[in-house]
Amino acid sequence: MQYNKVEVCGVNTGKLKVLTEAEKNELLRRCRQGDMQAREEMIAGNLRLVLSVIQRFTGRGENPDDLFQVGCIGLIKAIDNFDINQNVRFSTYGVPMIIGEIRRYLRDNNAVRVSRSLRDTAYHAMQVRERLVNETGREPKIDELATEMDLPRETVVMAMESIAEPVSLYETVYSDGGDTICVMDMIGDSCDSSSWLDEMSLKDAIRGLGEREKQILTMRFMQGRTQMEVASEIGISQAQVSRLEKCALKKIRDISQ
Repeated sequence: MQYNKVEVCGVNTGKLKVLTEAEKNELLRRCRQGDMQAREEMIAGNLRLVLSVIQRFTGRGENPDDLFQVGCIGLIKAIDNFDINQNVRFSTYGVPMIIGEIRRYLRDNNAVRVSRSLRDTAYHAMQVRERLVNETGREPKIDELATEMDLPRETVVMAMESIAEPVSLYETVYSDGGDTICVMDMIGDSCDSSSWLDEMSLKDAIRGLGEREKQILTMRFMQGRTQMEVASEIGISQAQVSRLEKCALKKIRDISQ
């Protein structure tokens, strides 16, 4: 990352301080003694760690300034909760904390709204899963999670899926030089991928039509009615049917292109 070319939240990242491990350990020790100045210095000295993490979340349409601020919250939590007695580098502990905070923000601000109760169920399932992994040393099955939580299997599955991040069909799965494989390439289909993409676009276009336009297209192209028959059925003139039909087809073409 070229820090001298990046400005986030009005901060010139090229001028950010970089702490040595010895300096971090000393500041953390002072933080545990209640030294607020040391805490501020520790935050300022690890902002590049936040910048390195938010690079993983670029290309999702999110404002980098927002991600940076959320990442800083994760950094502060990491500083406040880090155990200086453990033989672990601060960055090893801090990066997952920052990532977790950003992912939580992205989930809570996802365009697909999920009810609070469903999210709570999902987070409970994640806690139960982590406990079972520690106890058994293996990944638990959905049925095991459902039994532990005393919930129907379907409820647990729905909850876990509700917090999963959506994946673009064009997201890179594997890249080796110039040979790139996207999610779309991994989806098995007996048809050409363009055919079902066209079908998805068509369905979206139809959903955007008014009820009368949908009714006319259904009667004309699914029931095989003439424009005169449609006009008589819904109580308008044949000219109006023709105009509404042409308008609806034009909308579908424009949206599908």
